[in-house]
Amino acid sequence: MATTERALAGCIQTPAQLAKVFGGDFSSLAPVVARYPMRISPHYLALIKEVGDPLWRQAVPDPAELVDCGDSDDPLAEEQQSPLPCIVHRYPDRVLFLVSHQCAMYCRFCTRKRKVGSRFFVGKRDIKAGIEYIAAHTELRDIIVSGGDPLLLPDHTLDAILSDLRAIPHVEIIRVGSRVPCVFPQRITPRLANVLKKHHPLYLNTHFNHPAEITPESTAACGLLADAGIPLGCQTVLLKGVNDSPETMLELMRGLLRIRVKPYYLYQADLAQGTHHFRTRVEEGLEIMAALRGHTSGLAVPTFVIDAPGGKGKIPLLPGYCARPTRDLIRLRNYRGKISYYRQVEKIPDADSETPVEHNHKDVAYPCRK
Repeated sequence: MATTERALAGCIQTPAQLAKVFGGDFSSLAPVVARYPMRISPHYLALIKEVGDPLWRQAVPDPAELVDCGDSDDPLAEEQQSPLPCIVHRYPDRVLFLVSHQCAMYCRFCTRKRKVGSRFFVGKRDIKAGIEYIAAHTELRDIIVSGGDPLLLPDHTLDAILSDLRAIPHVEIIRVGSRVPCVFPQRITPRLANVLKKHHPLYLNTHFNHPAEITPESTAACGLLADAGIPLGCQTVLLKGVNDSPETMLELMRGLLRIRVKPYYLYQADLAQGTHHFRTRVEEGLEIMAALRGHTSGLAVPTFVIDAPGGKGKIPLLPGYCARPTRDLIRLRNYRGKISYYRQVEKIPDADSETPVEHNHKDVAYPCRK
């Protein structure tokens, strides 16, 4: 863990440090950093090619973060759904378990920027209370371990948390949410991979937003995790000036598959205070999804979602493939704009029924039952 601490000690955290690397005067960013801390890992810093590029926008504070657009500091109502400081219990069978308050990089678009890196702290008592809460709620089968970033914890601490979760009989699945493979891939070591593989079934969702983040180092990190039998998914956020074009998103999704990471979600940016300048219109996301479908493997197509304001949960959004449904027919539009029809039935016959289903419409696709 000493190596991790040394690497994090080299992070950029002040406008003055930023100026030493890129030149120029960044003193105007001081009020932003005072409210929303900055941390850029050495690895990610080296990937930034110029001021204002897509990686710069994700990592470097912007005065626009202080513009009040009427957004909420807690758009997903996590605090209202937190029976404990480190637990968010939104869905019936799963909880978000926050075990860390730090990240290797403080992303400027973070929905939890109100607390991560500043006013939020997770201690041993919080983690113990979280374990006890999960153990007491037998309906919980799926635990998402997050933060901050859980992979910044020492190996032995992470191992202890996962062991405690695995000891709870009703916990079936553990998921870890981490951007470390992207922004601090040096943290993914064989030892860490061996710790994680002890606790299967364990999944890891990471976070890449731009093709330039897929590097030899992040590829090696994801390879170590995949070789340990850990299924990898990616939760990408749609961000203005970062990935809001079909070409960029297509390159990113294909690149993720090459490093054995399955595109999982594409998020419409949350209504979080200090992130307004990153938001696109929903129609732009739908256009990107339409540009992905059919032009690349289905494996490379994530689910486009809005995490509904007020803690209502994730809602999937799809382009208009289903056009003008009627009682009898569904008119379908494919990725090339070609039209076909699907005939609806009011009641599918029982499996033992000898009543035939009439097929009398041209170019209709029919369901079948066996």
